[in-house]
Amino acid sequence: MLATHTSEITTTTIQAVKKVFLLQQQATQRLKTASAAERIGQLKKLRTYLLSHMEEAKDATYKDFRKPEAETMLGEMFGVLGELNYTIKNLKRWMKPKQVSTPLSAIGTDSYIQYEAKGNALIISPWNYPISLALKPLVSALAAGCTVIIKPSELTPHSSAFIKKVIEDTFSPSEVAVFEGDATLSQALLELPFNHIFFTGSPAIGKVVMKAAAQHLASVTLELGGKSPCIIDETVQMADTARKVAWAKFLNNGQTCIAPDYVLVHRSVKDSFVKEFGKAIQEMYFSNGTTAETSESYCRIVNEKHFQRLDNYLHDAVGKGAKLEVGGKTTAQENFIEPTLISHVTDEMLLMQEEIFGPLLPLRTYETLDEVIDYINQGEKPLALYINSRNAKTVETLLNSTTAGDALVNEFLLQFGNHEIPFGGVNNSGIGKSNGFFGFEEFSNRKGVMKRRFGTMKFLYPPYSERINKLLNWAVKYV
Repeated sequence: MLATHTSEITTTTIQAVKKVFLLQQQATQRLKTASAAERIGQLKKLRTYLLSHMEEAKDATYKDFRKPEAETMLGEMFGVLGELNYTIKNLKRWMKPKQVSTPLSAIGTDSYIQYEAKGNALIISPWNYPISLALKPLVSALAAGCTVIIKPSELTPHSSAFIKKVIEDTFSPSEVAVFEGDATLSQALLELPFNHIFFTGSPAIGKVVMKAAAQHLASVTLELGGKSPCIIDETVQMADTARKVAWAKFLNNGQTCIAPDYVLVHRSVKDSFVKEFGKAIQEMYFSNGTTAETSESYCRIVNEKHFQRLDNYLHDAVGKGAKLEVGGKTTAQENFIEPTLISHVTDEMLLMQEEIFGPLLPLRTYETLDEVIDYINQGEKPLALYINSRNAKTVETLLNSTTAGDALVNEFLLQFGNHEIPFGGVNNSGIGKSNGFFGFEEFSNRKGVMKRRFGTMKFLYPPYSERINKLLNWAVKYV
């Protein structure tokens, strides 16, 4: 009976999706030619709505996985509202044709780049930052002049319902629409001929999305993840560094794609790091008589499936000889895992083979910088690289000898909210970039335009003379 009911809902939903997709196709030309003022008007409406419904956003994320109010503000609202403000301020300038220089071969012409909307866009967003990672790419899509269908995660139903309400109260379905559902709905959406797909999630599902996009030759932005390394050398101020690592790792209970996935600590300061890291955990989650389990500053694993995955990583590591340095307590009924630091890890352990995406932090030690470089480069290219050092030569060597989507020196996580730099991965950690102008560009076609002002290239038309041959042989040296 349940299977039949689900099938009926799915069929009805798919029909509704196709109807809205056709509506948006018909609106594409109107939105593509919308002025900067019209697009800014859309963005201002979204900003006004979010500012007046902040409490609903906090309530939704708390109900989904006990996300603290401060983390909803930091990880959800600051990102979206910051992107809105920055885009509203700069969109008119971004939309202007960008003049470029004229090469010798095109003398007599003017050239420029015109940004035009790609058209119909699909945004498939994840559960870990359910509001921010659905609405931040929407800002870029609207700025570019695209229509949008958003498919939020079914794993955070209260946040997805909030997103749906935001969109329905702010936009016409011909401009932006939200459809809720599971993987079946995602598959149905991916069968439609979208012009651009923006997906945030795991590399495994990213490959599925890219394969589906290839059927329509749609462009993609894939914001994925991977095992982002954190390097700590012997020159750091350890108490400060350990606090930064703890904050970055356990924000959102470690369910952050740019969280440090493991630390590489110089052998000479390993004990100091463990000591200071333990102190930082105590200060953050065990102060004023609370424990991490009772702390209002520590959220939960999103569901039982992900809890079991992480619990399995933990038991597998300990069973294979890893040492618990900090934490390790779990409570299945609460989907709770204590902030945990694990040393003596090896590559045979599950937590060193997959992105952890939870509050488990493996620690490896090293002696030489070459060891660090070789270890990082033998794996997939990470989304983020965190370098902690006061040695300028060490920093430059690591930046030049490794590859990552973004790299931060003596800081963590701030790349996502920095509108002036591109955010995104490389190969296994992602394709394409977002943030500010880079997000606007991602949803735009960069159309090259050339206009002839004077003269003609008629002298190059057949029949070719010896004079032309000599001219071309001379000119080829200077093009």
